[in-house]
Amino acid sequence: MDQTPASTGTGGGTSTRPYLIRALHDWCTDNAFTPYIAVHVDRSVQVPMEYVANNEIVLNIGFDATSGLDLGNEFIQFKARFGGVAREIIVPVDHVVAIYARENGQGMAFPAPEPLKEGVVATQPAPAAPEPRRSGLRLASETGDGEGGDTPPPPDAPGGGPRPSLKRVK
Repeated sequence: MDQTPASTGTGGGTSTRPYLIRALHDWCTDNAFTPYIAVHVDRSVQVPMEYVANNEIVLNIGFDATSGLDLGNEFIQFKARFGGVAREIIVPVDHVVAIYARENGQGMAFPAPEPLKEGVVATQPAPAAPEPRRSGLRLASETGDGEGGDTPPPPDAPGGGPRPSLKRVK
């Protein structure tokens, strides 16, 4: 089997990265923490480019900030509001360089993806998932501060202050 850049170890098989991302997402959710992912951005990542700094973006992937979150083995897909506008986000799993809890910085870092070689065309993101059915519930990202306004960017978004540090969990 072909080993993907996200694979760990020297043996074949599938990458552990999507499983670790899902496990840490569950841990954050179970402990009432907000799961954030840091993503290396290139042509294969579909995110609002105006929020990208130094080829990186930090995204809140908590259920309160996303709609239709799908933590798949190849892609992480969801809808989120940026500046009051709903955007479809598609991130290749091998572009996630960290997942951590916003509140305490605990999480895990991963190696950055290998840069694309000259003349190699980036893999296109998976087709967008169908529009999820919406219940009468509103996401926290849609409710803002109770006034129906936009939510402010996360504290570690561009211009939002220092970036949290990761702690090694043993």
